[in-house]
Amino acid sequence: MKLATYELDGAARVGVVDTQKGRLLDLAAAAARVGWDPAPFASMLALIDSDEMGLELAQELAQGAGPWAALDKVKLLAPLPRPRQMRDAMSFETHIRQSGRGARALEARARGGETAFAAALAAPTDPLAEVYRRMPIYYITNRLIVAGPETTVRWPRYSQEMDYELEIAAVTRRTRASIPEAEADDHIFGYTIFNDFSARDRQRVEMAGRLGPAKGKSFDGANVLGPWIVTPDELGDPQTLNVEVRVNGETRAKGTTADMLFSFPQILAYASQDETIHAGEVFGSGTVGNCCGLEIGRFLKHGDVIELHVDRIGVLRNRVVAQG
Repeated sequence: MKLATYELDGAARVGVVDTQKGRLLDLAAAAARVGWDPAPFASMLALIDSDEMGLELAQELAQGAGPWAALDKVKLLAPLPRPRQMRDAMSFETHIRQSGRGARALEARARGGETAFAAALAAPTDPLAEVYRRMPIYYITNRLIVAGPETTVRWPRYSQEMDYELEIAAVTRRTRASIPEAEADDHIFGYTIFNDFSARDRQRVEMAGRLGPAKGKSFDGANVLGPWIVTPDELGDPQTLNVEVRVNGETRAKGTTADMLFSFPQILAYASQDETIHAGEVFGSGTVGNCCGLEIGRFLKHGDVIELHVDRIGVLRNRVVAQG
């Protein structure tokens, strides 16, 4: 199933998306119509917390008469507007190596202008640091700045280098600590697209402090999820997805999720070591290789429309505007 959070008549609702027919089912209304308790469909978190029961009820309701709404008549929100936690990994070797070179190119630009930038960007990449093969590396990001599809991201005034990052993200279910890797698949509710917008000029300065990105990644609307969550039974293997980045209709990059250094079950098992992972958390995969401007030396401009396409999920579209 594809499960969305959307706004209709001023209220947030949870629905099943039928992309083939271009429609969306109001699950709470459908449950009430047949005399079922609508509580599992009060929000996406409520549906996640209801676990198998809620998913089975949703599947059954999707076979019924409705009420259905035209997909193009509703406003899609982030499928999980307030995750209980958000973490983002570094799972793709190409991105790790090329983004390191891109960061050095930005330093070169600051010192020597565009000629120095181009020369640094053409230099060979460094070998992958061994730590990235030893363990899944991730950081905790701001769960309170989530935005959804078709939103306009108002770029922070302190940044001039606007960047996108194409990732997929797993949404968790079932709260537990120390999850065995062999059982971690059972703790994945579904998958969505994640655009990890990044203020590269601020991030470049912050990273010298060795505590990771702060304002380089944390501003209103910077964590974009959508357009919906696809359940594992429909998506299949998340490491078999082709992806594409388009800016104003121009294809800037294509890639695949096949090259993850660690799978989502491995990331979950590692993160949960003596730490409780809660239902309704989001785990980003990290950026697919070539799928951010830092790697290829092309950033966003005021008014650009950025589209992230992921097989078997859909397209996440946003517009960026500079403030002031």
